[in-house]
Amino acid sequence: MRTSSSRRGRRAASAAVAAAITGTALLTGCGGDGGGAGGDGRITLRVGTFGSFGYDDKTGAKLYAEYEKAHPHIKIEESNVADGQKYWDTLKLRLSRDSGLADIQAVEVGFIAEATGPSMAGKWVDLSKEGGADIGAFLDWKVKQATTSDGRVIGLGTDIGPMAVCYNKDLFAKAGLPTDRNAVGRLWAGDWAKFLETGRTYQKHAPAGTAFHDSASGLFNAVVSSDPVQYADASGTLDWENSPGVKKAWDTAVAAARGGLTARLRQFDEKGTWNAAFKNAKFATVACPSWMTGIIKDQAGAANQGKWDIAAPPVAGNWGGAFLAVPKSGKHTAEAAELAAWLTAPAQHAKVFAVNGNIPSSKDTLTSPAVQDARLPYFGDTPVGRIFSSAAARITPATISRYDGQVKTFLTDNGILDIEQRGTDPAKAWENVRKLIDDKIDH
Repeated sequence: MRTSSSRRGRRAASAAVAAAITGTALLTGCGGDGGGAGGDGRITLRVGTFGSFGYDDKTGAKLYAEYEKAHPHIKIEESNVADGQKYWDTLKLRLSRDSGLADIQAVEVGFIAEATGPSMAGKWVDLSKEGGADIGAFLDWKVKQATTSDGRVIGLGTDIGPMAVCYNKDLFAKAGLPTDRNAVGRLWAGDWAKFLETGRTYQKHAPAGTAFHDSASGLFNAVVSSDPVQYADASGTLDWENSPGVKKAWDTAVAAARGGLTARLRQFDEKGTWNAAFKNAKFATVACPSWMTGIIKDQAGAANQGKWDIAAPPVAGNWGGAFLAVPKSGKHTAEAAELAAWLTAPAQHAKVFAVNGNIPSSKDTLTSPAVQDARLPYFGDTPVGRIFSSAAARITPATISRYDGQVKTFLTDNGILDIEQRGTDPAKAWENVRKLIDDKIDH
């Protein structure tokens, strides 16, 4: 999942979170350590997430209720926030204090290298030894991302983020563009420049008050995620200024912003402006890693069901995905590890995908009929499973550094967004980002 400005990224943007969530409540919902046993002898396990993981009992796969039924002594409480960067910053602070943590904490892929690095690696339970997870069931590269230098696995993969482009068929039709998903995919096949050209065509005939794309920052994330060289060099050393992937993503996003192709929105903003724009059909396309389908469903709402479809992206890539980790300082680490293993097992991966569209990070589930033949009711007859599993098969994982998440946030929130919303000169915005990274990151 991704997500956030970092999203699953999933990252990862649930309507269920309150914009007023701040400070100590960000991770546990109550500011305390992991839950203890209540008066009825039940253990409360708290799960800290961001974005849309699809476990919850309201709009998700109802996994918590299923687990509680099978384990009557367990009660599960999830605390979910929208902004993945704020979530991670607070999580790091709590880890440094060994206080205020949830029993299970989600970690976005952009931050997993930092979580496995020397300053944090010892803070987590080794889930290859605790909880009973089948480590061999996960994609090999996913396991590698969450493995420390001494071989400890500190996170179990939830999902990955193979990309597509989701588009509003009604808006495409009104702008005179094709609506068939295969024809739409051919408009920009193989080149992000063709995507921008399609945007220019859309804007010439756009319905009043709409834009071709939601966010230049989201476009940046999509383009950089489709390049095998992102923020780090082959050795894992941060080298964002010399990255061809960053350069291409920056140039593409700047062109979209300055060309008036975007709705100038910040994805996952706490005011809910981006969410409202889905419901009010203010943009025609959004870069769409698999976890984005759940966000579209929740935010566009019932009135727009059947109006969104999914096309192949210009270039295949992976944006987002996450892990579940168990802090060592928790009061119930054994029970938490067992819950994390269950939530990320292939059977549960399939259930989440069927409801939320999060593509599994387990090998057999990816190729199973449950995924291959899946449709999501919100998207009608769209072969969602085949679209995203096909994209997943073409993923070339990029080398990541421990600073990827932070650098991405600076580039999008302090660079691209300034160009898009304030008209900042791109050269000045780039220099501002460079100074921020030099000042804030010791690399």
